[in-house]
Amino acid sequence: MKKQPQRTCMGCNEKKDKKDLIRIVKSKDNEISIDRIGKKEGRGAYICDDEKCLEKVIKSKRLEKVFEMQITQEIYESLRGVILDK
Repeated sequence: MKKQPQRTCMGCNEKKDKKDLIRIVKSKDNEISIDRIGKKEGRGAYICDDEKCLEKVIKSKRLEKVFEMQITQEIYESLRGVILDK
């Protein structure tokens, strides 16, 4: 059996299988997007498919620190939509 790649959630800091997390990508053009398949080019950050983790990330501004840029409310809302749309 092939070993699954592990990534750390920015909200709860737990290591989980990459396929169980949502990938958020910052492209070279400084555009933030949600990458469901994990193949988009750019700097990636991972978060659990859990609203509690998203709230922690928003409160601590962790996404802004990781990507070194301002994150709009629009991006957080689209993330919330993906998480609540299980």
